[in-house]
Amino acid sequence: MERVSHHGRETAYRRSARTDDGPGLLCIHGSGGSRRVWKAQARLADRTPVTAVDLSDHGESGSCVAESGYETLSAYADDVVAVAEETGDRVLCGSSLGGAVAMLIALDRDLDLDGLVLAGTGPRLPVLDDLLVWLKTDFDRAIEFLQGPDRLFHGPDAEYAELTEEALRETGQAVSTRDFRTCHAFDVRDRLDEIEGPALAVVGEYDKLTPPYYHESLAEELPYCELAVIEDAAHLAMLEQPEAFNTALSSFLDRL
Repeated sequence: MERVSHHGRETAYRRSARTDDGPGLLCIHGSGGSRRVWKAQARLADRTPVTAVDLSDHGESGSCVAESGYETLSAYADDVVAVAEETGDRVLCGSSLGGAVAMLIALDRDLDLDGLVLAGTGPRLPVLDDLLVWLKTDFDRAIEFLQGPDRLFHGPDAEYAELTEEALRETGQAVSTRDFRTCHAFDVRDRLDEIEGPALAVVGEYDKLTPPYYHESLAEELPYCELAVIEDAAHLAMLEQPEAFNTALSSFLDRL
């Protein structure tokens, strides 16, 4: 585990590199998660370095004080920029809230990027009103909802369900709620044409949390964006169908 200090806190990340070739892939987890969601993407480390970051208040990173919405999104962007500057990685790969962080960086931060991978995300990320209520008042029910069919996963898998529930509980109710409310406030639909670099939108074909049409919108509105649909997967396609997800990533890196 490595760490970088910035803005009075430390951000933790794990880097896998069996070569120095390629642009470097920096992976950003979603709401209530941690870097562990990207464990299968370390298999790509023999073609380019792969880094997975813990955002502030997640995993092994330090804490930040921020209100939900832009303030939190900006703090998470600071985490990612600090790691990118430390590692030299030039492709951001963001899942869900992590995709929102990646888009904010591409829009508003002075970071030299070669490309974006936007997985299980969209230009707007509305959250079901009931889920926002449960996150605040009944965390167990919120977790049960997220584990429902075609939300986090398409097929039942006890190992993956346990992994994601453990991450949510470790992150805790307050930070997870902040994350989802930050998603709910996110909206860059009128700025997509400002993201000029190559992009890949990746979605599980059964994803109910960020449906395929979110990604079709990215592919249509971003100037240079391709679409990849991962079969037999829902929101966390990188865990559920890692080989297909990694194939899509590899093809994108080849085209870069």
